[in-house]
Amino acid sequence: MNEVPELCKNKSECCGCAVCCALCPKEAIIMTADEEGYLYPRIDEAKCVRCSLCLKVCRFKQDQKERGRLV
Repeated sequence: MNEVPELCKNKSECCGCAVCCALCPKEAIIMTADEEGYLYPRIDEAKCVRCSLCLKVCRFKQDQKERGRLV
């Protein structure tokens, strides 16, 4: 089985827009506030079907891929 997608390893990889959360077909992503009140996605592994739609719609992940191709 595929692994659960990793949306953000650290805060610089997420702007808190919640597009991933809104588009998840299984409602497996919730936005959780950190100690400073900023929202970040958290994936419920039991609900996640590993479709990776969240990664496909994430602008930050797309930017990382594009930067990787340019290097």
